[in-house]
Amino acid sequence: MSTTTYSGGTGLTSGENKADPIRSRRRLRRIMIIGGALLLIALIVGFIPQWRQRQTATADANQLAVVTVGVVTPTLTTPGSGLDLPAEVKPWQEASIFARANGFLKSWLVDIGAHVDKDQLLAEIDTPDLAQQLNQARSQATLAQKSLEQAKSTNNKWQQLFKEGVVSELDAETMATSLATNQANTEAFAANLRFLEQELAFQRVTAPFAGTITIRNVNVGDLITANNTGTGMEMFHIQQTDPLRVYFRVPQPEAPNIAAGQTFDVQIGAESAKTYPGKVVTTSEAVSPDSRTMLVQLQVDNSKNEILPGSYATVRLPENVLGKLLILPDNTLIFRGKNLQVGVVDAKGVVQLRDVKVGRDFGIQSEILSGVTESDKVIVNPSDSLTTGTTVRVAAPPASSPPPEVAKK
Repeated sequence: MSTTTYSGGTGLTSGENKADPIRSRRRLRRIMIIGGALLLIALIVGFIPQWRQRQTATADANQLAVVTVGVVTPTLTTPGSGLDLPAEVKPWQEASIFARANGFLKSWLVDIGAHVDKDQLLAEIDTPDLAQQLNQARSQATLAQKSLEQAKSTNNKWQQLFKEGVVSELDAETMATSLATNQANTEAFAANLRFLEQELAFQRVTAPFAGTITIRNVNVGDLITANNTGTGMEMFHIQQTDPLRVYFRVPQPEAPNIAAGQTFDVQIGAESAKTYPGKVVTTSEAVSPDSRTMLVQLQVDNSKNEILPGSYATVRLPENVLGKLLILPDNTLIFRGKNLQVGVVDAKGVVQLRDVKVGRDFGIQSEILSGVTESDKVIVNPSDSLTTGTTVRVAAPPASSPPPEVAKK
């Protein structure tokens, strides 16, 4: 009995011993899984802040790499008190007076500043060589005339003798030919005499029109050389100063509003307050491709001789003839190469460099003729390294203030 009990007890203990390794392995597996999970959680908890920190640093670096720029939009405006344009005062007509006869200056009768009438004598030239040529030409013309009269008489007689059969036909034709030759010589000598007589008239230098002598380049005894090309020494210069011509250029946008008959105020001198009415006589009716302006000519009365030709003048265009002006600050312009450019930012913050054509300069602002529109955002104070395709960030606009007004002239 005792043996059976022992054997049964021994069999139960052996089953329990077989189950222990299985539990140990399961417990170890659970411990490893839990430990791995805890380690993974620890790694994740430690990695996420570092990853977020790196992401934040990268974002900050990218943010710093994007340049912040200020922008303005072009302003469409009209000069509040009209527009002043530079002008130039010219005489109504002027001429350079040259000599047409060779000789020596015998006398001059007018000096600079003299007011002369049409055909008034200005100077006299002594022409001894021309006088000798004229005497010779007169003698030649007289001799030719006598020879012609003799040839006519001889020819008449020979033609009569030919009709009577006394002389041959050949002799009659020879006499007729001699008459024609003498006729041609007489006409040639007469033409030369008329030419020299006309040249002799140029001993007297006269005014081509009424005006003021502004230049005298000769003195008594000077050698005077005939000049038929206008490239020699100018003896006198004369200007007609009443009325005067005033020329100025109108920008292309205002050109269609200018017409003959309009009257504009002309201010003479930079600081003078006095103005004179100028009537539009004509325009060039064409826009210069270089300046995009049209030339306008005014007529200004100068009966009191208050305005000097060559003076600097200013022409004021009133508001009713002015169109709208597209204005940009000068600190938006980029000077590179031959063309002026501006940087325009689109809705995605990408820069595009555009060529612009500039019109009038108003000091700190300039008129923009082409290249931008009212809706464009133009970069202020662009950097030298700015290129097309660069991404920028637009700075917040400052507190609203009234737009700058175009400088009043």
